[in-house]
Amino acid sequence: MEWLPVLIIGGLLTFATRLSFIALLGRFEAPEVVTRALRYVPPAVLSAIIFPEVLLRDGVFVTPWVNPRLYAGIVAGLIAWRTRNVLLTIGVGMAVFWALGWAGM
Repeated sequence: MEWLPVLIIGGLLTFATRLSFIALLGRFEAPEVVTRALRYVPPAVLSAIIFPEVLLRDGVFVTPWVNPRLYAGIVAGLIAWRTRNVLLTIGVGMAVFWALGWAGM
């Protein structure tokens, strides 16, 4: 029971921070430079998540010719760019990764 107040307070703080952006959305006009800068946040966050997962194993760089994650990521990136279909991208990327693992890479 000692974690219940922590969870409730954490949930309320999370709700309040997200609600503040929704409530201010129509009342506050961000400067153009901020709006342009915010367009780069999603690619930066995704890059920070994806590239270490694809290029590193246990914190050590994996050479490209023995890295099935790199090849699967490249194929998935091409599928995403060409089709813009999230499910197809995930499916093809995982299939390539599994096939390379099955082939002994």
